[in-house]
Amino acid sequence: MKFMASQTNEGIQDVEKLVREYQMVQEQLRAATMQLDQLQNQKAELKRANEEIGTSTGKVYITVGGVIIETTKEKALSDLKERSELTEVRLSSMTRQFSEFKAKEEKLGEKLTQMYKQSQGGGS
Repeated sequence: MKFMASQTNEGIQDVEKLVREYQMVQEQLRAATMQLDQLQNQKAELKRANEEIGTSTGKVYITVGGVIIETTKEKALSDLKERSELTEVRLSSMTRQFSEFKAKEEKLGEKLTQMYKQSQGGGS
């Protein structure tokens, strides 16, 4: 590296701090990705359930706390609508959070690349 001794220690500490932050953001991004997948699967499952109940002509059952009980078609559709709306809100929030993590990851990645290039003597 082309740093003086005191600059080297500060530079190394800055890089280490940046790398830790980058790794933390990557972990947050992975967690957000998993949550997004779960919410998208839940949304699809609720949509399928809504379609099935909508075309149903027989009895309708729902699961409550691990117990299956009979309910009305209207109650089941109302419950699905409520759960779908909640899932949409959570999905929207998680999508926004994912975008923020992704932007932060890109910014930190660019900064790390720039620091690396500077340490190699090719910096700007």
